Amino acid sequence: MSKSIFSLKTLAVAVVLMFPGSMMAQYSLKNNDQKETTQKFSTLMQLINYFYVEDVDEAHLTEQAVIQVLKDLDPHSVYIPKKEVQRTNEPLQGNFDGIGVQFQIYHDTIVVISPVVGGPSEKLGILAGDKIVKINGEDAVGSKIDNQYVLDHLRGPRGTKVDVSIFRKNRKGLIDYTIVRDKIPINSIDATYMLTSDIGYVKLSRFARTSNDEFVESVAQLKKQGMKNLILDLRNNTGGYLDIAFELADQFLSANKLIVYTEGLRSPRQDFNSTAQGVFESGKLVVLIDEASASASEIVSGAVQDWDRGLIIGRRSFGKGLVQRPYMLPDSSMIRLTTARYYTPSGRCIQKPYTPGSDEYFSEVYNRYKHGELVHSDSIKFPDSLKYYTHNKRLVYGGGGIMPDIFVPLDTSFVSQYYTDALRKNLLNDYVMQNIDANRKDLLRLYPAIGDFIKNYKNDKQLLDDFVVYAANNGLPRNEEGLSASGKQITMVLKGLLARNLYNINAYFEVIGSTDDDLKQAAEIIQNDNLFRKLTMAN
Repeated sequence: MSKSIFSLKTLAVAVVLMFPGSMMAQYSLKNNDQKETTQKFSTLMQLINYFYVEDVDEAHLTEQAVIQVLKDLDPHSVYIPKKEVQRTNEPLQGNFDGIGVQFQIYHDTIVVISPVVGGPSEKLGILAGDKIVKINGEDAVGSKIDNQYVLDHLRGPRGTKVDVSIFRKNRKGLIDYTIVRDKIPINSIDATYMLTSDIGYVKLSRFARTSNDEFVESVAQLKKQGMKNLILDLRNNTGGYLDIAFELADQFLSANKLIVYTEGLRSPRQDFNSTAQGVFESGKLVVLIDEASASASEIVSGAVQDWDRGLIIGRRSFGKGLVQRPYMLPDSSMIRLTTARYYTPSGRCIQKPYTPGSDEYFSEVYNRYKHGELVHSDSIKFPDSLKYYTHNKRLVYGGGGIMPDIFVPLDTSFVSQYYTDALRKNLLNDYVMQNIDANRKDLLRLYPAIGDFIKNYKNDKQLLDDFVVYAANNGLPRNEEGLSASGKQITMVLKGLLARNLYNINAYFEVIGSTDDDLKQAAEIIQNDNLFRKLTMAN
């Protein structure tokens, strides 16, 4: 049925009135009669039911109306159907119910990358490299296997059971397990390790409910290894919970410093100040950001920058300064509604314009690439009206993301059609899975820990040569020009994937960090006392 059957924009107030309780009265649109608009929507639906030429799905019509109304408000007010609410919230809640394995689908088969430490699968002895070929007696291989199939069959309420049959290399027959599902943690910190003898590195992928606790544990771990200075990597971190963002920022600031404040038309200003509980209030700090760092990442970056607590290195962040709050609808679906803007301590609102519409809003980062901003910092223009000053009177700008103190251009020198095709066809990952499947025991004998792998793995040329042969046998012919441009990058990614599959995700970042320009520059600046001090002071 066509959406043009009625004007969706007239439904804004009707949708708001779906919320129960007298509290919604104060949020009603100005100069609008609630009773009239409610009756208008009700009458419309009755007319459609009684007189429209065909049967209609009222629930679908209402859902489409909600989606369109929210889309007309701003790009971040969204509707979440009932069936997707739990799964949408899982990455931010920090846990889910399941069997506790990291998996990958390889040649239509579910392969265990690693069991979650302390989870039900690890406790039963399920190992990395095991292949799950049956679930509850049903064959779990073939073209029907995708991520959704795995989630539908292996996840389930805590305490319930699932039977799996596993194929293990060098073992006759299948191994049968009955796994009792349990609460499985979802870590938001991908990597924690020492970059040098005194510089620690933490990569945070999202601001989940458990992120602050994870960060405190990471800092404690790094301090035991001699950390005095820290690099916090927020690249590609699109945000999460607002309260977790200011809890994390609090770890870097002394007491009674403004971290962020929020304010909206119907949301009075609310200040969030630091406490005296920070675990890293001294020592040099660098925060890495890029064009995908958004929302909560920008709150932390803005607070660190405005108080001159550390340096921001990378490229201009996404520019999301809107606060969403979740509200449940009567059918247990949910909307996330923008209720306020947030402002950094200097008063900056870093929200970029969204009036052109959602499509243009989300393609704006691509436009930065086309206009050269990701490669040349001088292509970024800020109007004088958006000037602000940090605690040490350094000039910063609002109105479109956090501009880093040190710009590091996006490295595109290694990108080639050969590399792009290898990624698109998933050949790097498939090759590593085949390599690991054949050589896991020997590799772990040679390199029992990640430190051994980083220090002693010397087979770079052989690794690349073998991959090129594998790729050619799987539809990607050898390309000398592409290998000249991308060979080193392909080798490093292959080594990172080997390390991930042998050890954990932390190992992947330890390996690829050696070719990371942002990370190199951050370490160099930290190691130069005079330069670091100069960059955090006024010009």
